[in-house]
Amino acid sequence: MHFLPGNRIELLTNGEAYFPALLAAIDAALFEVCLETYIFEDDVTGRRVVEALERAAQRGVAVRIMVDGFGASDFVDIFGERLAAAGAEVRVYRPEVARFRLRRHRLRRLHRKLATIDARIAFVGGINIIDDMDTPGLIPPRHDYAVRIEGPLLGAIHGSMERLWHLVSWASLRHRLKPRRVHAVATEARGDMAAAFLIRDNLRHRHEIEDAYLAAIDAARHEIVLANAYFLPGRRFRQALMAAAARGVRVTLLLQGRVEYRLLHYATQALYGTLLAAGIHIHEYRRGFLHAKVAVIDGAWATVGSSNIDPFSLLLAREANVVVRNAAFAADLHDNLERTMAAGSVEIGSDRWGRHALPKRIASWLAYSLVRLMIGLSGYGGKH
Repeated sequence: MHFLPGNRIELLTNGEAYFPALLAAIDAALFEVCLETYIFEDDVTGRRVVEALERAAQRGVAVRIMVDGFGASDFVDIFGERLAAAGAEVRVYRPEVARFRLRRHRLRRLHRKLATIDARIAFVGGINIIDDMDTPGLIPPRHDYAVRIEGPLLGAIHGSMERLWHLVSWASLRHRLKPRRVHAVATEARGDMAAAFLIRDNLRHRHEIEDAYLAAIDAARHEIVLANAYFLPGRRFRQALMAAAARGVRVTLLLQGRVEYRLLHYATQALYGTLLAAGIHIHEYRRGFLHAKVAVIDGAWATVGSSNIDPFSLLLAREANVVVRNAAFAADLHDNLERTMAAGSVEIGSDRWGRHALPKRIASWLAYSLVRLMIGLSGYGGKH
């Protein structure tokens, strides 16, 4: 992991902070906007982002949008024609061409949420292009994070997006890329934060994000606070957390408390007994739906990104996280998580979990076993 000093990194909480910052950056763009997302919804927020991209393209800005073929399967049908008419380019990562055929390659999705503006400003996080208030049962709002970045880290972020754009263009037989002026990436120092940009792909960077987590957990001496919406870690990850707790580190997990994906929700709960017995503190976020993928360790190491701690993110999808090594940023995220837990979560103690009816605990283990079986059948089990 290569840390670059001199970055300015701002924490953005929920779409309430993220979308105004993103829209302002797009509206101020002079020559280039690049955007990647898993979901691009046709809702109030999605239409506002499309309108901003359309305005940018119409004034001569090179606009490149990449969406996932499953998560944003109807994006081209809804928005493709108007964006193309404005001069924007759209690519679809692994389009769904045979929806009812079960092939394991279909599970390899573009789960990154990235944007670069004029190769000068970047956004990295877990927030899709979707209205925070558009939740199952209209329970507001989703709780999630992103960061706004300026500085030397732009080189790695912009370069990663550029490489994937060319790869998908080649794979879709669009070899003749639209000509555009090449501008230098703004990598001069803009702040005092050291940070690294990490990705997960299915080639050279399969375990980069997970390995960064494991190294930080193994080095922890005081406290680990980890918030993750979809938490189903493999054996190595579970053992690292339990080993940290055994050596006196306070380990706190903030997990999904509302049922969004039923099978994964109950599979996660199957781990509660073991984790609680190891001295790990578990909070379930119940105010709304949790979508965060962040962590703070020892008040100096923090990460924000798209990667969940589950088989989909750690074994299959393309992901992107930023790791920040800065006490002020870590304190900001830590305080935010503490407020979130205090205002919207319930702690699951050993006594509370022990009082759960036996049928519910059996159902959790059946869900966990089914998820593990599905992972094995997909051929991606490995050491997880």
